[in-house]
Amino acid sequence: MDFRTTCEETKTGICLLQDGNPEPFKVRLHLAKDILMIQEQDVICVSGEPFYSGERTVTIRRQTVGGFGLSIKGGAEHNIPVVISKISKEQRAELSGLLFIGDAILQINGINVRKCRHEEVVQVLRNAGEEVTLTVSFFKRAPAFLKLPLNEDCACAPSDQSSGTSSPLCDSGLHLNYHPNNTDTLSCSSWPASPGLRWEKRWCDLRLIPLLHSRFSQYVPGTDLSRQNAFQVIAVDGVCSGIIQCLSAEDCGEWLHAVATNISSLTKHNDSDLLDRRKHCFTVQSESGEDLYFSVELDSDLAQWERAFQTATFLEVERIQCKTYACVLESHLMGLTIDFSMGFICFDAATKAVLWRYKFSQLKGSSDDGKSKIKFLFQNPDTKQIEAKELEFSNLFAVLHCIHSFFAAKVACLDPLFLGNQATASAAPSSGMMSKAKYMT
Repeated sequence: MDFRTTCEETKTGICLLQDGNPEPFKVRLHLAKDILMIQEQDVICVSGEPFYSGERTVTIRRQTVGGFGLSIKGGAEHNIPVVISKISKEQRAELSGLLFIGDAILQINGINVRKCRHEEVVQVLRNAGEEVTLTVSFFKRAPAFLKLPLNEDCACAPSDQSSGTSSPLCDSGLHLNYHPNNTDTLSCSSWPASPGLRWEKRWCDLRLIPLLHSRFSQYVPGTDLSRQNAFQVIAVDGVCSGIIQCLSAEDCGEWLHAVATNISSLTKHNDSDLLDRRKHCFTVQSESGEDLYFSVELDSDLAQWERAFQTATFLEVERIQCKTYACVLESHLMGLTIDFSMGFICFDAATKAVLWRYKFSQLKGSSDDGKSKIKFLFQNPDTKQIEAKELEFSNLFAVLHCIHSFFAAKVACLDPLFLGNQATASAAPSSGMMSKAKYMT
């Protein structure tokens, strides 16, 4: 596996992801200090405002030498469409921004080839004439057995000779000249001069896993069977990375070590060392950021205090329902409302016009600068892409405290055990935030 390690807490590399698909597909992992980012390749329009498109239509003409200059793999015999696997060096300059390795061919001159076998697609292209219009869509989760290169640098050599046979798992070169005895009338330029929209292949966020209090495992759930060179990371809210398959035992060991180091670092940073040798201790953070340190005699006392703080937080959030904070977005005065039922709502302070809104479940991660700014990472429910929203607050700690409390209450209201114990739990002040109980060994 090709990876780069830029510092102790940052790592990037290519792995395979098994995520409910019949076959694993290539993804890029990026490990930061507090988050694991899983990215997949996609093609977006870059001529003007970037946007994603399911399908693109492109018209090409055969060259005097080299024909179409494309190679393809796949087919219905493997339950996948035919995809472009290589592009000739001569074609690459003109194909740039229009057609990509990994594009699935959906139609050829209006003929639907989505469910055609490999050889059938080859024959359609051979008989397509001097000009062919392709409808394509980038195959984001192409199975790993196709062995597609991740960039356009892997090119096929042009040839004017036809291949007698073709194989769905080998590159079938489409370099046939339609009229082999008439090579003087064909243009060397295979693309229109003004293609209009321009496209670019990029790595896009598929899933973000916050590392604070997360866990990882190599074992198949419910068994003592260890996966070979594979693991998964599960966030504290239950979001799972899927099964990450490394290409070697060495790579897997390095990734596990890096992930474990960051999780441990975050936990130690979040739960500071005990101040003395007392066993049953906890801290409470007030809204002003002050840390208050307490201890009790028994395990049962500590558990009772923890339940009391959870109950108090839940009841207070349930009482107030929502909280609004003034904030700044690009020098404009805004408001952010944290609503127990609706989630996050950002609006213009002057006009009250809503700029954006997201549910609690759409928040996939966040970070702050420790001073005034918070960056939220929300997942768009339609495109599944991650959308970053950055706001600036005058009282950062109060906002973080409020978000933490609302999330804790949201989780509690879905926990039957908590709801069953709520009536008998002891009351406690709700102006503070209790840390996870810390024990001395």
